[in-house]
Amino acid sequence: MRELYTATTTSTPNSNPRLIHAQAIKSAITDRSFYNSLITLYSKSNLLSKAVRIFHHHIPSPNVVSWTALISAYASTSFALLHFISMLRHPTLPNQRTLASLLKTCASLPSLSFGLQLHSLSLKLSLSAQPFVGSALVNFYSKCRLPLEACRVFDEITQRDEVCFAALIVGLAQNAWPVDGTSGVGEMKACNVGSTMYSVSGALRLHQSCGVGAILNEVAWNAMMAGYAQQGDQRSVVELFNSMEARGLVPDEYSFLAILTSLYNAGLVGEAEWWLTRMKVDYGLEPGLEHYTCLVGAMGRAGQLEDAERVAMTMPFEPDAAVWRALLSSCAMHGAADMAWAMGRRLMQLDPQDDSAYVIVANVLATNGRWDEVAEVRKMMKDRMVKKEGGRSWIEVRGKVHVFLAGDRRHERSHEIYAKLVELMEKIEELGYSPVLKEMLHEVEEGVKKETLWYHSEKLAVAFGVVSDAAPPGKALRIVKNLRICKDCHEAFKYISCVVEREIIVRDVNRYHRFLNGTCTCGDYW
Repeated sequence: MRELYTATTTSTPNSNPRLIHAQAIKSAITDRSFYNSLITLYSKSNLLSKAVRIFHHHIPSPNVVSWTALISAYASTSFALLHFISMLRHPTLPNQRTLASLLKTCASLPSLSFGLQLHSLSLKLSLSAQPFVGSALVNFYSKCRLPLEACRVFDEITQRDEVCFAALIVGLAQNAWPVDGTSGVGEMKACNVGSTMYSVSGALRLHQSCGVGAILNEVAWNAMMAGYAQQGDQRSVVELFNSMEARGLVPDEYSFLAILTSLYNAGLVGEAEWWLTRMKVDYGLEPGLEHYTCLVGAMGRAGQLEDAERVAMTMPFEPDAAVWRALLSSCAMHGAADMAWAMGRRLMQLDPQDDSAYVIVANVLATNGRWDEVAEVRKMMKDRMVKKEGGRSWIEVRGKVHVFLAGDRRHERSHEIYAKLVELMEKIEELGYSPVLKEMLHEVEEGVKKETLWYHSEKLAVAFGVVSDAAPPGKALRIVKNLRICKDCHEAFKYISCVVEREIIVRDVNRYHRFLNGTCTCGDYW
């Protein structure tokens, strides 16, 4: 059961929904949440008839999640609207995700009359002012060439986030309302709301509408590419690079750095080597230390550790801490303890007070059961008076920031937080989660290790986010971590995103992690 459920929620391009379905029949699985996920998996494989069959033959009592999965499977087609009518006759009321999917369908068909009825229903259900539905309504009215209505809906949204502002800015840009759109950009900044790549794209389009196309220079394009690279979206970075060239702009070293950063995050060694060569041969640009660091990182992520070290030693620059840290992280990922020791020593020579170098090396050694050497690393830290920075996680709830430490019980709602965390951990264990016990650096009993891992600061922050309704339904929970998120929390968050049925965004010291439906955008490398 656990393995099959995991297969539906952590699907890859190679997942075979038919095989998973057949195994479920043999195992006599009747769990509704499993078949809800299987509907989504069939739809991603463009097997819509199979998705419908699952809905009618394996889910005798569909809930709103079941209906939403079916409706989303037929997004952008009139069948989505028909399934919604059946849902109301069942009767089952929609949630934010249902309405957002339907509004997107109405915008693409287009079907103004049906969309207006959805707006009316959202008002009756008190959902229209929620960010998830509100942003979908703004997008709907913008696509239907009704920008004034889009603005009215936006004004009624109670808690506007970056998605709401992006929908408004892009919508007004599409409708050639540059003045109002530019005002929206100003309001977004005044509200201290962070921009997304969509809002940046909309803002750039507004500049064009205002006749200031000269602003769209290499700096603007590089900024957009860097944003996508940070999210690990290599395809979008390359598309932007090509669009930039098509407009007559000449890529510079920062353009190539954005591409190489995205390839580093994806571990695409061949592509990274090709772009580095193209940079030199086709554009006459000399790669800098940062460019070579990306190549070293890509090689390391792909498991080519010796080749990565060779590049680091032979490149026309003296390797800095970033190079050795990239290699050390790769060694940790692949469990290469001996090489991790070597890379760690090089990093410690450059910065003897870098506590992360000691911690990563100790982690790798502990994973390989080399406890005597773990003790040696601890002694080095003590002798050099290096203190490991304590892990802390933050979550903002209604304008107030709440800080958590591992095992922290100082919060006024700690009893609720721990009860919710236990509930979440028990649920994800039913789905197939197993604690990553190798994350513990001490030789203690397995039960003690498990309990310690349960109460890491980021898990406490998520549990508090759930019990305090930190984000409206359908919106992401956002956590900030001062250190690298541990492997166990990373694995747990993939499952928790399935249990709470919402996205969890964690910003750790290395990058953004976006957990949704059992997967993370980092591809399990950070």
